[in-house]
Amino acid sequence: MPNADSSKSPLLKEDMVQFKMHNFYPVDMKFCIEADFKKTPGENTFEMKTTGTRRPMYYKFGEIHFTIDGKKLQLNVYQSMDLLNKPEYKDYLFVPFTDLTNGKETYGGGRYIDLRIPKSDKIIVDFNKAYNPYCAYNHKYSCPIPPKENALDTEIKAGIKMDH
Repeated sequence: MPNADSSKSPLLKEDMVQFKMHNFYPVDMKFCIEADFKKTPGENTFEMKTTGTRRPMYYKFGEIHFTIDGKKLQLNVYQSMDLLNKPEYKDYLFVPFTDLTNGKETYGGGRYIDLRIPKSDKIIVDFNKAYNPYCAYNHKYSCPIPPKENALDTEIKAGIKMDH
């Protein structure tokens, strides 16, 4: 059930008055894909750049390889060092990405997808669940910036859109 507590919203108070609901692309199952999942053991931790001065520690956990509209694509999958200490998030994976809709129909800074560590070498990636970082709504938040290697050279017309 969604959290309806406006005190926890990233929206600025003046924006809450006008906000009705998020704008999403229509659900398109071509963007719900079974990807090949490849762990990348031995990766070093690194400071992920953010929209602020905060530099959270992540490491590359693996890669997902998939095809959309005949294009072979790849995204790196990350794990937060902070979340590893929280039992409920020990299998949490983070996929920040950009695509050719950014700055036109979606937030210019990219979008995110959350995944769980799969039990096999396949993983379901549903771009219909792609969401904006909090900094898309409020500059006071410090949000991870998708690394260059997670820039998709295609349009992902799925998930949340941005009302510009």
